[in-house]
Amino acid sequence: MKSFVLLMASLMASVALTIDAMLPALGIIGDDLGVSDPNKAQYVLVYMFAGMAMGQLVCGPLSDALGRKRLLYIGLAIYALGSLVSMFATSMPMMLAGRFIQGIGAAGPYVSSVAIVRDRFKGDEMGRVMSLIMMIFIFVPAIAPALGQLVMFVASWRWIFGIFFFFALTIFLVTRFYLPETLPPEKRIPFNPGNIGRGFREIFTHPVTAGYMVCMGLTFGGFTGYLNSTRQLFQETFHTGDMFSVWFGCLALVFGLSSMLNARIVRHVGGKRLVRVAAASLVITSALFIAFTHFYGLSFPAFVAYIATLYFAVALMFGNLNALAMEPMGHIAGIAAAVIGSSSSLLSLSLGTFIGQMYDGTPVPVATGFLVLPCISLAIMRWITQKQARMEQTPVPVPEEAAQGEA
Repeated sequence: MKSFVLLMASLMASVALTIDAMLPALGIIGDDLGVSDPNKAQYVLVYMFAGMAMGQLVCGPLSDALGRKRLLYIGLAIYALGSLVSMFATSMPMMLAGRFIQGIGAAGPYVSSVAIVRDRFKGDEMGRVMSLIMMIFIFVPAIAPALGQLVMFVASWRWIFGIFFFFALTIFLVTRFYLPETLPPEKRIPFNPGNIGRGFREIFTHPVTAGYMVCMGLTFGGFTGYLNSTRQLFQETFHTGDMFSVWFGCLALVFGLSSMLNARIVRHVGGKRLVRVAAASLVITSALFIAFTHFYGLSFPAFVAYIATLYFAVALMFGNLNALAMEPMGHIAGIAAAVIGSSSSLLSLSLGTFIGQMYDGTPVPVATGFLVLPCISLAIMRWITQKQARMEQTPVPVPEEAAQGEA
């Protein structure tokens, strides 16, 4: 189990590494590539998210058709190509093209890892395993900004993309020899429009899966807005300078502590209750922080304390929302992982880009996002509970032949 969790965490780490290692370099990249509006440098992150969201739509069906490992290899190759394009970019459009390609490639390891976990586990046990993965995974966003900052101390920001390239090569070699295929040929679903269309229709019409998928998009819409603004908040609003990577890493460790707690209690408390409590805590702490800022002004200690509560709550929601959405879709895990990931990512990307572009020199836009979006999530969770109760009360039709046989 330990080696499996470590390997899955490494696969998922490609996403966090690709995002967080770039954070200290965004301002310099924007200046070097001629970006006039500092907020536009956020697009280096946005295009990566967009590529990943679009890539998942293809990666999911391919995962069910080709197997988890073959998709993984394809994704890593595309990711490496995008890294090279970005490394040698001479303009912002070329940089954004490379980041989009990187995002498409990163979708492969992400979809494969989620589908592999679903192949082996389900329900609260899947939530526990995802939390264990997060406990290891979280060290990547904790150290990635420092890694990016270290690269810029000794070389150009372009070598950050060189690290991405060698990371993809290393992951390929490890998975090639140590990761078994979890989807045997007899369980694969041929890649054709009919199968894909049926999978999409089942996912979007299932109230539990669709509902929790939207909740994921709303929750991570707020978090994406924070990620887009985080460098500006730390370095421009609170003037932390090169200490930004240290503060970001320390706060990211809170995510790991929360994931560790979730792994221990999810089987006893239940994923549904945990996500409701976490969403409610986001609403309450965001309202308190906005009120504090309004009456007492900007305070760095208050900001750090608030962001720590955000990390803690979002970590409780991350693995559990994914597990709750995936639970009814074990028979089409690859397509489901893709559609759930892609749809929630597109929603979070749209919301997060809007929140990021609203940056006004204060953390209020981020806090407002975390006040409004979890409120909507709580309403959706209540609706899911009501739908499940009605579905359980609805009698299952008994075929006429079976009824006659019982008589």
